[in-house]
Amino acid sequence: MMIFHVIGINQVFGIFQEFYTSSRSNIKDAQGQDALVSLVGSIGAGLTWSGSIFMNPLIARIDNIKLVTFSGAFIMSLGLILASFVTRIWHLYLTQALLYGLGSSMYYFPLMTLAPIYFDRHRGFAMGTILAGSGVGGLVMALVLQFLLDHYGIQWALRILGVWNLAVAVPVSMVIRHRVGYGLGLQSQRGSQNRARTMVNNALLRKGTFWYQSIGAFLQAAGNVVPLYYMSSYTVSVLALSDSKGSLFVSINSGVNSLSRIAMGLLADYIGRQNTLIGGAMLSAVSVFALWYNAPQARFIAFVVMYGVYAGGYNALLPTTITEIYGVENYASVSNFEQQRG
Repeated sequence: MMIFHVIGINQVFGIFQEFYTSSRSNIKDAQGQDALVSLVGSIGAGLTWSGSIFMNPLIARIDNIKLVTFSGAFIMSLGLILASFVTRIWHLYLTQALLYGLGSSMYYFPLMTLAPIYFDRHRGFAMGTILAGSGVGGLVMALVLQFLLDHYGIQWALRILGVWNLAVAVPVSMVIRHRVGYGLGLQSQRGSQNRARTMVNNALLRKGTFWYQSIGAFLQAAGNVVPLYYMSSYTVSVLALSDSKGSLFVSINSGVNSLSRIAMGLLADYIGRQNTLIGGAMLSAVSVFALWYNAPQARFIAFVVMYGVYAGGYNALLPTTITEIYGVENYASVSNFEQQRG
């Protein structure tokens, strides 16, 4: 459920972008400014991930992580609600970018840091299934957001999303708990505080594999969300289709992405997690260059589907490959390092 609405909202920012840059926008200095508006979504989504730089050390040193996740849910919702009152584009940077991004990171990372340690043999399938929630979130959120925009306008759409986000996030925050024995803020049987490592040790820093994977995480994250942000804009501006068609394409992409994450997680358990991760990343890039450039409607639909199939595999498999290569004991530190660079 957490993945459903955090990443789901991130994935449909392109629909917000299409509205903010259109003539219907309530923010006059955002009209026609695709690059400036897309930066709002990039900052929000980027902080969701790069917030690991402070989140992983925090959850390794605090017993009551429910308080962290609840605070994050509140800040995240506050950012969405305050965004409904903005009149200038820089206001969006403060609300829908900074507040939302920081809050979503506080809400997201405590749950995602703990998830991989509950699985071993079928970790790829398990994480693929968990992260498939992002695709389902995008599938549902794209249609819901477009409905809210068409019937209630941007202000009430943001307020409704903010209230709904808090209503869902509070019960999710209340059920999170450490796994006994993992050592995140828990007392060991000897009575000493058994902290999980949150700083990468020197032995890992000397490994070429570590740096190659970190560079890959940076490059992949830099391009992963760009097609999602411009998918709706391309539909309206280039293909001359309606806003609802743009939302439908985003929804289709997210739905395919959801199924693909489960399938690629299952495939990874049989042919190797690293093999599947690399193959998916390469094929997602191929789909952009081969199918999207100057694409008519039929080829663009093919791109929407193909990108949905391959692009989600990296996000689903990165936690499992980190655990596989570096061990559960180093998961928090390596995940922290790589995701803040992503």
